[in-house]
Amino acid sequence: MLRNLSRLLGFLAPIALVALSTPHVFAQKTKVVSSVNAPLTLSLAADSNVVTACADGGAPHVKLTANAVSPNGNPIKYRWTTSAGTIIGEGPVVEWNLAGLKPGYHKASLDIQSIGGDGSCQAFSSVSVLVNPCVAVQPVCPAIEIVCPSGVELGQPITFSSRLTGGIPANATAYYNWTVSAGTIIQGQGTDTIRVDTTGLGGQSISASLSVGGYNLECAASCTVPIALPKLNSRKFDEFPDISRNDEKARLDNYVIELQNDPTAMAYVIVYPGRSGKKGEVQQHANRVVEYLVHSRGLDKSRIVTLVGPARDHLFVELWLTPQGATPPNP
Repeated sequence: MLRNLSRLLGFLAPIALVALSTPHVFAQKTKVVSSVNAPLTLSLAADSNVVTACADGGAPHVKLTANAVSPNGNPIKYRWTTSAGTIIGEGPVVEWNLAGLKPGYHKASLDIQSIGGDGSCQAFSSVSVLVNPCVAVQPVCPAIEIVCPSGVELGQPITFSSRLTGGIPANATAYYNWTVSAGTIIQGQGTDTIRVDTTGLGGQSISASLSVGGYNLECAASCTVPIALPKLNSRKFDEFPDISRNDEKARLDNYVIELQNDPTAMAYVIVYPGRSGKKGEVQQHANRVVEYLVHSRGLDKSRIVTLVGPARDHLFVELWLTPQGATPPNP
């Protein structure tokens, strides 16, 4: 047993010596390679990617922000360029003035560079902004209100006034042109308020129309106000006691002439009986008046109304004229 062990050791000893003399056959050597500069990183953003360029809306500006990182901490140089417009400022945050540019896409570009002991690095990025055309603002008429007068008195001048609200450019001057359907403008033409003469316009309506210029538009409004009919009243034309027949005819002749001047008027004949008068004399006297007016003067009988008033000391007659629409007399 010991003899066999000795033989085994004698066999392995040369192999161990060879292994000790060649150590790199089984051990791995690690080589450390020095690192090179890491690349720059760059991202570019605009605070708005769409702008509208209006002549009166101010110059459209876009804020551009660059996020650049140099891993080695080397300083970075920024160089901005654009396809159109102007860059305002330097460094990582600038403004891009797009005033006056034609509608369409425009591009801003950024080149950055960092220089260190191991050499230089560069990076590039760009961003586009769409310039939309300015939408033309259509002119709008102001809201025109004409204030119609109320409580119009017959035969008195009336006043129309106007108010304009909204749609009025700051540099616009309003021009007022009034027209009326009836009556006469006696004051205020060319201003926001007029006075109109209404003489003889009872029972009619007056429309005042206003055309306002100065807005590259014709802006108009109108207003209508009725003029009341004059208040009609019955009018006592004549009165007389029991006079002679000829005197009565003369008074009735004048009465007929007045009735003929207004063919729509009614004739009211009021007979007041005397307290000591004879029975039937009131009806007899009324019939006598009507007969003369109809048969001698040709007056239409339908235009005559006879009334009996309260008794007086002596018989008395009143002749009334009642225009159409007026309240009849009440004895």
